[in-house]
Amino acid sequence: MLAYLFLVIAVAVRFMPHPWTFTPVVAALLFFGARGSKRTLWFPFAMLVASDIILTKFVYAYHFSWDQLVVWAWYAAIIWLGTALRDRQRPLPVIAAALTSSVSFFVLSNFAVWASSTGLYPKTMEGLVSCFAAAVPFFRSALEGDLLFTTVFFATPVVLHFLSGIPDHTGDNSAAA
Repeated sequence: MLAYLFLVIAVAVRFMPHPWTFTPVVAALLFFGARGSKRTLWFPFAMLVASDIILTKFVYAYHFSWDQLVVWAWYAAIIWLGTALRDRQRPLPVIAAALTSSVSFFVLSNFAVWASSTGLYPKTMEGLVSCFAAAVPFFRSALEGDLLFTTVFFATPVVLHFLSGIPDHTGDNSAAA
């Protein structure tokens, strides 16, 4: 249930005023991959694609180009990366997944913007460097948001379990004796 709640929060935040790229999208994708039903892994993908279409066409009135397909493929990849966390929801793997998500989005999306733009950046090494340099301020807030929200989302079930007062008998072999 938390996976769906976090997904709804991530989609809703995209429609609210927020600092550029400081959203819980990465956290929601990773958490859904790690905790969501395997049969419904398509759902976060569909929700984010639908929100992209609405934001692009109706809110920002931009035109679609093929670089949007790169972002959509990235959504699927991050959900898949989250599935690798199913049995490894410890701090180090979760933080590594968040960092991988941030860096991969920065590299892939900015390369796609450079490659697909007409007139914005020259199709030279200098143009590519300029594209990446222009995106660095956005990367910082994306990285901060990804790490913060991923930490909060993955810590939430642990905190809820602790607050519920239900004892954790993992590793308790007294019943077997």
